[in-house]
Formats: sequence, C-alpha cells, structure tokens
Amino acid sequence: MIQVFYKSKGQILTTSDVKELTENLGFDDVLWIDLYEPDRVETQAVEEFLETTLQSRAQAEEIESSSRYSETDNAIFANTDFISPGPDSYSEESVSFVIAEGVLVTTRQAPLRTITEFQKRMGYSYKLYPTGYHIFVSIMENRVDLDADMIEVMAKEIEKFGRNVNVGAKVNEDFLLDINQMQENTMMVRENIVDKQRIVTALTRSDKFPSDIRPRLDVLVNDIASLLNHTNFNFERLEYLQNTVLGLINLEQNKIMRILTFVSLLFMPPTLISGIFGMNVRLPIFGEEYGLRDFSWIILIMLVSVFVASLLFRKRKSIK
Repeated sequence: MIQVFYKSKGQILTTSDVKELTENLGFDDVLWIDLYEPDRVETQAVEEFLETTLQSRAQAEEIESSSRYSETDNAIFANTDFISPGPDSYSEESVSFVIAEGVLVTTRQAPLRTITEFQKRMGYSYKLYPTGYHIFVSIMENRVDLDADMIEVMAKEIEKFGRNVNVGAKVNEDFLLDINQMQENTMMVRENIVDKQRIVTALTRSDKFPSDIRPRLDVLVNDIASLLNHTNFNFERLEYLQNTVLGLINLEQNKIMRILTFVSLLFMPPTLISGIFGMNVRLPIFGEEYGLRDFSWIILIMLVSVFVASLLFRKRKSIK
C-alpha cells in the first residue's frame, strides 16, 4: 500500500493513486511517501519518481548496525528498527528511510504506532512540516518519546518484581525466567536506542539538513543519551534483583539441607546399632566363644574402610 502526503493550496493532502504521483506531482509538491507492504508496481513508481533505488526488506535487515546510515549526492539513506512490545517478549520491525530532494520515503512491512500516530498529527499542524527533513526528525522524536514510555513501563515492572521479593512472595524457577526475559527485553531496547543514536549523530554531521532542524537534532541526541542511562540503570537493577533471588533460593536450599542433615544424624545411631545386631556373627555381649575376636575384626575393617574412603576424597580434593 502506498500513501502520498503532498502540499496543495496551503494544506497537506493524501493520495494512494500511483498515477497521480508519477503524472501530476513533483518534488516541490510531495512531502512524504509511506510504503506499507508495497508491491512491485508501487516500489517501481517511487523509484522512478525519486530517480533512486529503494532497499528491499532483506537488504535493510542485512545491513550492519554500524553502516545503517549513508549519503549520496542527492539522497540520504537510513535504516533502523522500531520495537513493538508484546505480552512477554518484544519484536523489532525494520523501517527504511530515504530522503531525496526534500521528499521522505518510508518503507515498512508492519503497522507501526509511531507512523500511524504521526500521520494523524500531520493534518492538524501542517505548517510544522515544510519538507521531508522535518517529517523525518519529527518521526524520530515521536519514536524516542514512545521508547521513553516503554522504558518507564519496564522500570515499573522491575519495581514490581522488587516488591514481590521484599514481601516474601514465592520465588521459584518461573520468577527467575521472568527476570531473564525482562533482561532480554532491556538489552533489545538498549541496542535499538544505540542504533538510533548512531543515525541521529550522523544526521548532525550532514550538510543536507536545513539549519533550523539542527537544534532539534541536538536535543534528540541528548534525549537518546538519557534513555541509554535509564536502560543501563534498569539492567543493573535486574542484575541486582537476580542476585538477590538466587541468594534467597540458596538460603532456602541451605535450610532444607540442614533439616536433612539433622534427620540423618538422628537416625545414624539407630542405624549403626541395628547394623551391628543384624550381623550374622558372634557377639561378645552374648557370651559367644570367639565373639570378641570376630567383633574386633569387624570394627577394624569398618575403621579401615572409613580411612581409605577419606584418603581417596582428600586426594581428589573433594573435601579439605
């Protein structure tokens, strides 16, 4: 699907007609072309209009994170991922940006809240978006705001985990898995924000952007840096919480081992006594002939076996 935002009679209009783009509109008219799951005809029409080549989804995903921004003589190419939070884990959707002759082109394969919300806002304050450069920066600002909201939600979830530990809630394997999943989500968010930081920093060095946008880019860089600090703090809290949970589990296991050890000690004397009286040998307490000799041999063999076992364990450093 293609959606073209263009200027006409002091307002921003939209069209999904490919012919109108190629026949009736020019660079001075068009502000933004949004391609959502485009077919070959729509992609080819945009490429002919811009006189440049658009990247496919596979090409955008294969680009290394350190090379997601590039410039040519007449165009700027940027690729990044937008995170969509799910009930358990987060997912990333690739978005490609191309700015040529002041016209912004976005290519995506999934519905994104950032894009949808911004499209609704454009009609209310069209004077704020005179070029595709302004639209691109506004989309990035909106995305960073959503990332900030997402990080705040994650912080509240981490705080909830901490409260559960403090009130003595049940700490088990599922609880640890939830913390681990939260760590994975935090790392994904951090990597995604670092990716945006590289792109915005590269934009500040570009001579193609209008001068009135540069202060906004500087503010955006500072906002992204603060988000990175917040994600780092969240990750440290998760590590601390995970160590606390592991410590509580170890304490619980130690309590169980102490109980088992105490029970074993209680039954050791009766076991020894029953073992001695259950032996099919003559015992001296019953006045049996040679009973003392046989019993002495048994005690000696038992002591030797204990000594040999202890020696073997010490050799293997199993005990100190």
